[in-house]
Formats: sequence, C-alpha cells, structure tokens
Amino acid sequence: MKKSVLYFLLLLFIQMGFAQSNLSWQGYFSYNEIKDVSESATAVFAASENALFSKNVSTNVIKTTNTIDGLSGQTISSVYHSATFNITIVGYENGLIIVINEADGSMLNVVDIINKQLPPNIKKINHFMEFEGIVYVSCDFGIVQFNLATMQFGDTYFIGDNGAEIMVNQTALFNGFIYAATNNGMRRATISNKNLIDYNQWETIAAGSWSSVVTFGTDLFAINASGYIHKFNSVSNSFTGFIQLSQPSLDMRATADYVIVTTLNSIYIYNNQMALVRQINTNQITDSTPSFTCATIIGDAIFIGTKENGLITASLSSGVTFENITPIGPSRNNIFGLDATTSVLWTVYGDYSADYNPYPLDSYGISKFSATGWLNIPYQEVLGAQSMTRITVNPSNENEVYASSFFSGLLKIEDDKPTILYNQTNSGLESLTFVGPNYIDIRVNGTAFDKSGNLWVTTSRIKNGLKVFKSDGQWQSYAMDNILDSAIDNNFGTIAIDKNGTKWLSTSEDGVIGFNESNNVFKKITAGPDTGNLPISNVNVVVVDNRNQLWIGTTKGLRVLPNVDSFQTEDQMTTNPIIILDDNLAQELLYEQFITDIVVDGANNKWIGTADSGLFLVSPNGQETKYHFTINNSPLPSNVINDIDINSATGEVFIATAKGLISFKGTATAPNDTLNNAYVYPNPVRPEYQGTVKIAGLLDKANVKITDIEGNLVFEKISEGGTIEWDTTAFGKHKVASGVYMIFISAQDGVETKVKKVMIIR
Repeated sequence: MKKSVLYFLLLLFIQMGFAQSNLSWQGYFSYNEIKDVSESATAVFAASENALFSKNVSTNVIKTTNTIDGLSGQTISSVYHSATFNITIVGYENGLIIVINEADGSMLNVVDIINKQLPPNIKKINHFMEFEGIVYVSCDFGIVQFNLATMQFGDTYFIGDNGAEIMVNQTALFNGFIYAATNNGMRRATISNKNLIDYNQWETIAAGSWSSVVTFGTDLFAINASGYIHKFNSVSNSFTGFIQLSQPSLDMRATADYVIVTTLNSIYIYNNQMALVRQINTNQITDSTPSFTCATIIGDAIFIGTKENGLITASLSSGVTFENITPIGPSRNNIFGLDATTSVLWTVYGDYSADYNPYPLDSYGISKFSATGWLNIPYQEVLGAQSMTRITVNPSNENEVYASSFFSGLLKIEDDKPTILYNQTNSGLESLTFVGPNYIDIRVNGTAFDKSGNLWVTTSRIKNGLKVFKSDGQWQSYAMDNILDSAIDNNFGTIAIDKNGTKWLSTSEDGVIGFNESNNVFKKITAGPDTGNLPISNVNVVVVDNRNQLWIGTTKGLRVLPNVDSFQTEDQMTTNPIIILDDNLAQELLYEQFITDIVVDGANNKWIGTADSGLFLVSPNGQETKYHFTINNSPLPSNVINDIDINSATGEVFIATAKGLISFKGTATAPNDTLNNAYVYPNPVRPEYQGTVKIAGLLDKANVKITDIEGNLVFEKISEGGTIEWDTTAFGKHKVASGVYMIFISAQDGVETKVKKVMIIR
C-alpha cells in the first residue's frame, strides 16, 4: 500500500511539473488520420495518430488533446470512453496506456505493458472491453486486466496454444463467457473463472483468423479475416456465416440499437434483426474520396473515421449531407520542411531517406498557417509536384512562395494558388540523365533568395547543380563537375548566403561548397585535417550566424567556420569543432550526432535538430546547452526533428518532427532598428500569472534598467536580440512587491532612449 501511494505521488509530481513546462509550448497537430472512435451519450471521442479530439453533440464544443497536454507522441491504436468512470483510455502501438480524467483533464501514464518482458513488436493495444469496473485489454500477445477503480493492472492471459502469445483483436462478454477474436481461432472462457491465467481454461470454438466479436442484444456476432459475418449458435456452440462483405472488415462495434461494420470503402449499419438499414459508400462523400477506418452512432448521428480526411458525420435517418467536424490543422503530422515569416508559416510533406532517396514518391499538398488559421492546398492543385521537401517565401513579397520538389522541379505559388511548375521544359532546370534520356527526375532541394531578389536553387545529381532564377525571370546555370568529385552521385541539402553574397551549399558527398559569382570561384570544405576538418563529407545543413560564422551540421557531428570572410582570403578554409567541458572532461559538442537542421535566433543562439536525439538550444558560442528537449522531458512528439524555423518578430520556434508540428515560445526575437516599437507584456501582471515579463521591440545590445517608483534598481540587463525577460524579482532574490515599476531603455551608444512602465499586482 505504501509503495502504491508513493508511486501515485511520483506520477502526480511528474504530471504537475510537466504541465508547468507546457506554458511555453503550442501544438499544431493534424487530426486527419482517425485510428479509432468511442462515444458517450453526449460526445464522440476520436483518436488520430497521436492526438485526440472530442465533440459534444449537445453543445457542439470541440476539445483537442495532444502532446502539449501530456499525451505521448507514439502512435495510437485504440481509444475507449468509460461513461461509468468518466475517463477516456488511450492505447498505443507500443503498449502504453494513458488514462484521461475528463473531469479535470489530468492524465495517468501506465507503462506496465511496455515494461513486460515481451518482444516490442507484439505489445500493440487493439481493443478495450469494460465489465464490472475491469477493462479487458486486447493486445497482440493476449489479454490484460486493468482495474478502473484502482488504476492498476491485474492478470495477464496468454491464451494461445500451450500458453503462447496470440494476437487478440477484440473481446466480448456473452452469456457468462468472455470471447476473444484472435488470429488463431475464436476462443472463450468463463468470465467468473478465477484461474483464467491458465491457458487450459480457454477453449477454441472456431478455427481460423477472426477480426471482430461483439454482443448485440441477445446475440453474439463475429467477423472472420475474409469479411464473413457470423452469428453464434448457443445450442451447437458454433458460428454460422450469413453475410459476406465485399471487403475485409476493419472495425465492428455495437450500440444499443445498431451493429456498425466498417470496411475500407463502406459502412454497414444493421438493426436488431441484423437487417441492413443504411449503407454508406465512399463515393457518396462528394468533396473527398475517403478511406474509412471506423464508425459509431450517437442518437441519430453517425460518425465516420477516415484515414486522411478526419471525422465525418451525417444523419442516420435522413439525407445524404456529410459534414467534416475535424479540428483544422495541417494536412499531415509528418512535416518535412517549413518556412516561417513574421506573419505566416508554410509547410510541405514530401521527404527522402537519409541517402536522399525520394522513392516511393509522395503525393501530398502544401499547408499554410496564418492569423486566419490553416489553409490546406491538396495534391490535386499542386500541378503534379511530388515529394516537395523545402518551401521558401520571397522576403520581398510574402505572397510569392516556392516549393522544392525532389522529383518534379520547382513549384511557384502566388496569392495561395500554385501557378507554375518549373521543370525541364519551361526553365533552366534539368533532369538527371544517368537513368536514361526518357526518364524525367528533377531533384530540386535547397533554395535561398539573395539581397537582389534572385532565387538560388540546387538540383541534385546533375553537372550544372547550382542555378539561379533571377528577378527578371531569366535562369542561369553553374557547372560544378570540376569542384564535385562526382556530380551525378552528389545530392544537395540547404543553401546559406552570407553578407558578401557567397553561397554556401551543403552536399552529401563533398562537404560544403562555397561559391561567389562575382569572381566565379568555387571552394570546398570537406573531411580530413588538411581539406577542411569536417567529421564526414555528408553535410545536411549550413547556416550563417549573427557573427558571420558558418555553422555546419553533418551526419556525424557539428563544425564551425570561424569567419565567412575567409572565403575571400584562404584557398583552403578550415572548420573547428566546439569543445565543451562535461564533468571536467573535454569533449566535442554533439559528437557523432546526425544533425538535420540548425537555425539561429535573434540572440544568436543555435537551435539544432537531430535525427534521433531531439532538439538542442545552445548559446551563441556553443559552450552552454540551454535546453535539450526530447520526448521524455517536453511535449516533443518525436525525437526525429525534420526542420526548424523561427518567427523573428515573436521568437516562436517552429519544430517539425516526424509525428507532429509544435512550437516553443522563445524570447530571442530579431533586434529592431529603433526603439519606437518597444513594448512590455503582460501589463499589468496579475496575481495568477506565472510567467515572466517580456520587454520586446528592442535594439541589439540595448541597456534595460528596471526600478521601483522610488528609483531603487531591481533589474538590469543588456539585450541580445529584440527581447529580454524579467522574472519580477529583485536581481533574482525575491519577488518584488505590488506597484508600478519604471523601465528605462537606452541604445548601446546612448543616443536613443525610451521609458516604459509596468504594473505588478500580487
């Protein structure tokens, strides 16, 4: 008992701490891929791949729950709402269970199945069935009891032959027996038997593979793997098939009045005589072509889960009007590339493997987020552009956007409408040719605008890999076969352009290539102590920081070129690792890490994404790791970081992961040119506010002093970037008292000053 209390207190402590940390996070999840649904008398609960939402059918209020609220970023496989306990149970493919208290939103992570000594690939949770306060959890290895009153697990039933693990897809209670639909027979045992952990207590009453079993009124129905609906005969203790579906069943469930069967293309609704009263086919939903995953009924409304189109509802009794009630978000969670401005965010979903293989090709659209919400441009409108991996907004014209396709060329978007797909027929872009002259494959990836409004473009695996689309509409190509060891084997990552107009290109085979068209010179930084000192020649990302240093992210670690001016003066530029002290031992920062992206914020800090270790924030010189965010200590839904970008005006850091987009509300905004727009928020600071006071709109290296009304100094700091924070303490010692506080701001040279006030209410 004492251990249970300590365990509960530990969980409570972890959850409270985690909730506090979420004050700086925001989620931008897609809810389009519905994995499962459940229902109460007044609400439908829908589980997408790693987030939930519910809709109250009486009030029409929609509530979302995602990793920001405490959910795991792992893939959800099942969801169940218990009206008796007013809780929602979420099951995951890795065996995790999260119990949500709907009264207060608190969550309990239950890791008993994850911790079982079983192969990790058989821990998937398939179904929940509640009986007398116990939930019977169907898993890929058997059945587990979970007590809803104590929130603790009971017995585990391995009911396969000779007690082996067996995939249990669904369970049902009928006439005192618990029936289990498995991939090796329909099995049953007496529910009151206290020894169900003994596999001998379970009998097989039907052979074959079974996907579903449900109790409906006084009958028991089941569906086998071939989509044949069976009815149980209690006299002969056998199942008799009576309805053959056109496709295998994906889901079957029973409400008080109906049995609902879901296949990929159809929903079948049967009444209590098992007469078909409604059939809904995908072609009836005219504004999309959905693939069905599951369905349920509340009153006269049917709710249909789809694979890519979210949750759709319609009246059961009348009409064929369908309404999509999915919360608006991006089209998909696996965002590969993004670009943030001060007012909009663009995302693309195409991808390639670690060795730059775009196959199988992706046919996804583009999404835009702004003050008005999400705009999703479907694949049907992107002029055939596949596997779009990068997106770039013209800094001189925010209504002009370019999406890089790693197969189809370069897509231009004007005023939110795709207008031109630049390819080998209408531009200077070229297809790779080593496959054959008739195969078109144009692998555009990194793009960047220079100060003159020219768009620089890289195209992989061709001789003229660097191109520029000039502001006058002309194209120019630059041959790179003399600087690259093998142009047709090389792939390009990102481009960075420095203050001198030098273009820095990351490559898969030749490290970093520097180029300046003013003297038409190419230079290479690659692996080896005498050729650039990179840890490996495979470079994913390059970025120029606020001190004109070039930060280089490779598949095997990090390097820094001390000054980009060295391109003008040195024949062979040399990079350096960042050496830090950890436990008084000197070691290399991010040693051997696969770095996917690096972004510089307004204070010259570096946000560094990795392929499997989450997200790092390091100080301007890299000597201090300010944050290391992972799935274990933050709302990150995945440790796989695909891309990062920052809204320079607000400091919001957008993080695209393999399982969802979230943001961290940082304070390192870009510095302003004047103090005319300096402001303080929140103001006033009310007693319930737990955060810091932000002084924003600053010049770089502005001096900020805060005094009480009598002139006593309580805070002083020099800004790095456009924003600083004050924790409302007197030099970090104690909270200041209620009152008005004066904020004196002055530029580094003392010429420009500004005075602000903030009221603190305790």
